[in-house]
Amino acid sequence: MYAVIRTGGKQYRVAPGDVLRVEKLEGATGDIEFTDVLAASPEAGSISFNPESIKVVASVLKQDRAEKILVFHFKRKKQYKKLQGHRQSYTEVRINEIHIDGKSFTAANGR
Repeated sequence: MYAVIRTGGKQYRVAPGDVLRVEKLEGATGDIEFTDVLAASPEAGSISFNPESIKVVASVLKQDRAEKILVFHFKRKKQYKKLQGHRQSYTEVRINEIHIDGKSFTAANGR
């Protein structure tokens, strides 16, 4: 059981119980709902492309910033060097359940 959602300009394949980092969701606390669902698979071998009847419910675990990435520009023989840092903000979410056509799929006990 999985679904493909779109958030922050990226697509993610998610299943109940998955923990993933997405682009920062402003003002997100508690439970959130992803309604921009591209496809879902309620059982092995079948795919549903009816996004109106599919929604993914997740809970926010934390909002943080990733490790610093250094961007270094260098042009040889020209005495040009530039160093710049960047930290990307993210929201970590846990997928609780996926609703497809009135059926609800939740995480197994082991996850």
